[in-house]
Amino acid sequence: MAAPSRQSRFAVGVSACLLGEPVRYDGGHRRSRWLTDVLDAYVRWVSVCPELEIDLGVPRPTLRLEQGESGVRLIEIETERDLTRRMLEYARARVDELTGLGLRGYVLKQDSPSCGRERVKLVDANGVPARTGVGLFAAVLAAALPNLPIEEEGRLEDPRLRDNFVARLFAYDRWLSLRAAGAAPGGLVGFHTAHKLQLLAHSPRGTQQLGRLVARAGATSAADWPALLDEYEAGFMAALARVASPGRHVSTLQQLAGFLEDRLTPVETRELNVLIEEYRAGTLPRIAALTLLGHHLRDFEHPWAEAQSYLAPYPCELGLRNAI
Repeated sequence: MAAPSRQSRFAVGVSACLLGEPVRYDGGHRRSRWLTDVLDAYVRWVSVCPELEIDLGVPRPTLRLEQGESGVRLIEIETERDLTRRMLEYARARVDELTGLGLRGYVLKQDSPSCGRERVKLVDANGVPARTGVGLFAAVLAAALPNLPIEEEGRLEDPRLRDNFVARLFAYDRWLSLRAAGAAPGGLVGFHTAHKLQLLAHSPRGTQQLGRLVARAGATSAADWPALLDEYEAGFMAALARVASPGRHVSTLQQLAGFLEDRLTPVETRELNVLIEEYRAGTLPRIAALTLLGHHLRDFEHPWAEAQSYLAPYPCELGLRNAI
């Protein structure tokens, strides 16, 4: 599959230093080659550097988070200048701008006092640091856009977290595209049906809750319809945010194999079961069983199973499932 044109790619926010822009306090960058050399072919980056955008310059004094009496403060270490209000006012305005761009996700710089999503160093009143802070810009972003897939570049080094994040990007894009096209009850039912197995692999309970929402679709008034879609969106993205365990994937693969049990020869059935068991044992990546399942489903033309997003949650050219 060819990569989409630049104009048709969906927007993803990113800390500017991760794209190789020399905007860090020391004039350097933290380029992520996976972002720039792999994911870049499928997204349109929206580059943001909060510290540069509040005119701190490059190079600049280092910053840190401090726990004050009135809350967390952003402090310039050399001068002890308090930049909290300046950063928060900027962050609220910038996030409003970003909201209008229809972002499908965001990649933040870990450990940053402005952009760190979690475990940022926070110094208490006695000068003792702890990894309990959240960057000020990151906190405003997450609060304003709770359904947005957000990750830090450091966590994306983990193949399972990378797979989960990218799957959420593309799922969120499909969802927002449905809403932009004017989602009707039938469209919601079709969307949920196509994502049923993907959801089950992440959160069986969340899948049940979403199913109950979808069951109300036909009886929901026009006035209440946007609220139902909002509730579905929040539940859908929360379910996918739960990283699917290998055991859940095995159950989902076995469920897909069940659609073929009366159509495969004993040899074909044994071959498929061996691949699933080898994935369970960790000796083969999941893509081996998925590829064979997809082949058989296409051969036997099982429309419901073949249409499941679980089989292709994102372009296979990204190669993410080769390592998990």
